[in-house]
Amino acid sequence: MKKALFVAAVALIAAGCSSSPEKGTVSSSGEIEREWVEEGITKNYIFARGIGAADQTLENKTQRMATSRNASIVNAQYNMLSFIKGVNLEGGITVEKAIETDSVLATKIDAVIKGAQVVRTEWTSDDGCVVVLRLPKKALKDAGVKIAE
Repeated sequence: MKKALFVAAVALIAAGCSSSPEKGTVSSSGEIEREWVEEGITKNYIFARGIGAADQTLENKTQRMATSRNASIVNAQYNMLSFIKGVNLEGGITVEKAIETDSVLATKIDAVIKGAQVVRTEWTSDDGCVVVLRLPKKALKDAGVKIAE
């Protein structure tokens, strides 16, 4: 239960965070930085950051690192979906409103997000992981999401 609460707390802290891959999020001492450069949505890309905690009961370091990376990718995908839901479409509605009535659109957006590229992976000193995902806006356009510029 404590592990689940810790993971939930880390996810809440990370909600809405995104970053340019040029600036790291883990210091040289292995701690998560207190300040991050935020980007979110740029001209050509949507960035999202995710944080995953390692299961400290695992004795194998590789397993701890792998599970925290997987958790951070899922968290980053969730954060990216949050960004995308707030984007305005041509016609003046948000993506969130559009997917309420169009399950095909929801499926397409889900597939596009799962295809986002991991552009940065960093591990903390306790084997937690921070990843940055990057999604080209063109991928959304190709999926039929017409973003208002």
